[in-house]
Order: sequence, then C-alpha cells, then structure tokens
Amino acid sequence: MNAQELLEQFGPRDSMDYDLVIVGGGPAGLSAAIKAKQLANESGKEISVCVLEKGSEIGAHILSGAVMDPKALTELFPNWKELGAPLNTEVRADQFLFLTANQSYQVPNWLLPHCFKNEGNYIVSLANITRWLGEQAEALGVEIFPGFPAAQILYDEQGAVCGVITGSMGLDKEGQPTDQFQLGMELRAKYTLFAEGSRGHLGKQLISKYALDKDADPQSYGIGIKELWEIEPSKSKPGLVVHTAGWPLDSDTYGGSFLYHLGDNQVAVGLVVGLSYKNPYLSPFEEFQRYKLHPKIRETFEGGKRIAYGARALTAGGLNSLPKTIFPGGALIGDDAGFLNASRIKGSHAAIKTGMLAAQAAVAAINENRSADLLTTYPQSFEHSWLHTELNQARNFKPWMSKGLYMGTIMVGLEQKILGGNMPWTIHLKHADHECLEPAALHKPINYPKPDGKLTFDRLSSVFISNTNHAENQPIHLTLKNASVPVDINLKNYAGPEQRYCPAGVYEYIETDGKARLQINSQNCVHCKTCDIKDPTQNIIWVTPEGGGGPNYASM
Repeated sequence: MNAQELLEQFGPRDSMDYDLVIVGGGPAGLSAAIKAKQLANESGKEISVCVLEKGSEIGAHILSGAVMDPKALTELFPNWKELGAPLNTEVRADQFLFLTANQSYQVPNWLLPHCFKNEGNYIVSLANITRWLGEQAEALGVEIFPGFPAAQILYDEQGAVCGVITGSMGLDKEGQPTDQFQLGMELRAKYTLFAEGSRGHLGKQLISKYALDKDADPQSYGIGIKELWEIEPSKSKPGLVVHTAGWPLDSDTYGGSFLYHLGDNQVAVGLVVGLSYKNPYLSPFEEFQRYKLHPKIRETFEGGKRIAYGARALTAGGLNSLPKTIFPGGALIGDDAGFLNASRIKGSHAAIKTGMLAAQAAVAAINENRSADLLTTYPQSFEHSWLHTELNQARNFKPWMSKGLYMGTIMVGLEQKILGGNMPWTIHLKHADHECLEPAALHKPINYPKPDGKLTFDRLSSVFISNTNHAENQPIHLTLKNASVPVDINLKNYAGPEQRYCPAGVYEYIETDGKARLQINSQNCVHCKTCDIKDPTQNIIWVTPEGGGGPNYASM
C-alpha cells in the first residue's frame, strides 16, 4: 500500500500541536530545544517544544571522532562542569603525522596552523554528550520521542512547512499493514527545525523544493569510519590527539585519520575519506583497516581489543557550499545544512551554536504571533557570529585539498599559517561527489590485505559490534529509482562501486543463472548515507526506516 491508501483505510491521522518541532535529537536539535526553553523561562511565556529522534534512544545514532571545542556549550550552559557534562579528557598534546607506506614524519608543532591545534579542547564521546544534552532538555520540559522518525514534511496551503508526519509502524516488506500496524502521526508546529545530521532525508527534500542551494557551491561529503579500542594500560596516553595525512590514501584522494586517547585505556581511531574520490575500486572501509597495519599506528593497538565500530557521512563543503538555511515555516541547523569546519575536523560546536541561533529566531517569531514566516534573524545572526568568522577563515580548505595532498597542504599552510585565514581570494568546488567517480576502465583494482581478526576485520563482524538492528520484515529503506541501473550502468561501467563504498556490507552483486543482480541487505545499514551521496547515477535514495532501527552506539 502507498501512503494515500494507508491513510484512506486507517485514517485520519492522530495529530499533536506544538510551537516548535525539532527533527533530530543530536547536538544541534537538542541545543535548539534547550535554548528555546531557556528563552521561554526568561520571558515567562510558555513554549511547547518537541524533539523527534529516529534512533532507539538519544545518542544511539551519534558518531563522531571526537575532539570538542566547548565554546558553544559554554554559551548554552556556562556551568556545564558543575552540571556534570561528560567532558572529562582535556587535550594535552597534538601530533600531526605525514605517513608513507612504512614511515611517519611528524610536523613540528610550531609549524602547525592554528586550526590543527587543540589546546583547551576535550576528547569526548559525542554520543554521551548528546545523552547528557537530552537529560538537560527533558529537565526543562522538552518532550523527546526516540524511535519516531520524521518520514514526511507537512505543508500548508501556501506551501510553507507546518510540521512533519512520523513514519508508520508495522508494515511488512511489501508495504502491507500487519497486526502491529500503527499509522504515523502528524506533529504540527508554528516552526519546524531540521537537525537530521549529514545528508538528512527531509533536509535534502527541502533544499530541492525551495532551491536553497541555488547560489552555493556543490556540497562535498566525507565518510568517517571509526572504531573504539581498549588498549594495554602501558600504551594509554590520555589527552593525546594524533592526526595523519597521506598513506593509505593516494595523494589525489582527500582524507586523513584521527587517533584520540581517552581515559580508561580507551582509544578512538578512524579514517575520513572524501567522497569525491575517482577510483571506483577504492573501499573506504578497507583503507581504514589497512591503515591500522602501519608500523606507527599498529603499535598502539597490538594486544588491545576492539569494542565498538561505526560509520557516518559528514558534510564538509564549508561556507561556500552552505545552502540558504531558512524557508517558510522552518530552518536547517547543524550538519543538515553543513556547518562543519573541515579544517578543524570539528562540527559539534557549530551544531550547538546554530541550534541556539535558530531557536532564538523561532522563539522571537512565536512570541510575536508570527507563524510559517521566514526566520530571517537566524542567518543574520549567524553572519555576525564567531562561527561565521571561523568558517569564513576556513572557506578555501576543502577546495584546496580537493586539488591533491601536496598542493592542498602548501596552500592551506600559506592561508592558515601565514595569512591567519584572512585571505583575499575565494576558490570554489565545481563538482558534486558522485560526478567525480570515473569508469573502472581508467583504474586498476586495489589489492587489500585479508582481515586478520586481531587488528583488521571484515564488514559483517564490524556491523555486529555496532549493535545494528532492523525489524526483519519491514520495508527496505534503501530504494532504487530504476531497478535496472545497478547492473546496466554501475556494474558495467564502474565495477559495482556500491559493494565497496558501503562500510556495512549492504550491497552485493550476486549471479543467478548467469545473470547478475544487486542484492540489498538493508538489515546491515548503519545509516551512514554514503550510498545516497556517492552512487554515480544518483539512483539510490535513502529513506527513513521503521523507528528505532539502525545502529545503537554506546559511547561513540
């Protein structure tokens, strides 16, 4: 059954009204909810605020490195230390390494641009930060609904956003209602903020509908693959932050690694690969696994134990690729718009700040009895904020690095170290990531080492420790515009890149009776969104699965 048929048989939908509905329970969405309630308490005017989160609980889908700049959090909660925010490991030392296949070369700290220095920052679990923010929001009276994804956008007669519809529950694989069926609810709002993270399902629709990216550079993304390890106590160096560039990626492929020493003998390690890469044989997952075999890296993990795994896309185009953030009735915040500072490898402070700015604009409009208006004070306040200054200084980082490791390093060093980010020029990205993939005939397959089960692993064992789960009989949430395209175009021309760029083993080509077909193992999906971004024909569309599905990250 399609949505209209379900509505005709089981409708009308239940409906709830709020002043402010926020889609996404990450740092941006929760900070917006908290700020809205703080402002309401200051003015003495009650404002109803609701947060929808597709994960089974707050923090379940949150994955980041992460080194956190506490600047925005301090604005939201000046007393966050007294309130018990889980920022426990302050950065004590920075190392930046250039890797070759067998050697490493450390950049002297005096040569590092300011954007690569982390004094005053904290190594954190962003999932745990998010859980703490959820507790603060609930204490202020925010209604939080985990396990309820926003599946559709509600529009009024004038075409303004007026809320969302949650996904229906209890459909089988064919979209037919089971005895567990529940029709999705309408959550109507004076204003709706979208904080879904990178490549948000609804944010993508809003950008298209309102042509929000008309004057922006093409957006650029990366995939971040992360593991959490428990290492031998003698190797633990709490507060040490290590970043690398170079091997295992070639000099034409944007990317780099992170290795962060937390407390309790834990280390977070990961690799970010820009999704503008050209070689269809490249596998970000396999690149990450062989990265751990480097002599400088493996010494940290030998004798240790991998305890968690995850992957997530990040929106890295920066200020030049930022779409317009407002439309009638709502706004985009956090990584749903793309506020991450790729030069600093940080986005949580930007997510918190933009959530606060959008909340201020929305609360002012609500107090003035304006509904479905443009929240113009949000982008205006952003343009006068420290965040805009920071992103403006970094606006050329991704365009320069897209020109290759060596030129990018030289030009970023010139701009950031010599000119302090105050450069007189702006360069631009010209191509979307999916347009950069080249035919397989122009490249050679990459021979990746087989996993040893000690330092390196396969996809399925990795997905297992991500605690990913989807109801077995639910509709597949990875949809194809045209079912013939994977074999006729992707397999024929690009050697089936889906089976390599997905870090969870969702896509595999199977031969039956001499004919190839694409099998989609949607139950493995960790909601990274890479397929939606990198598919060269843009034939794969990621939609929200049944609520509560996906990974359940404990401390990522």
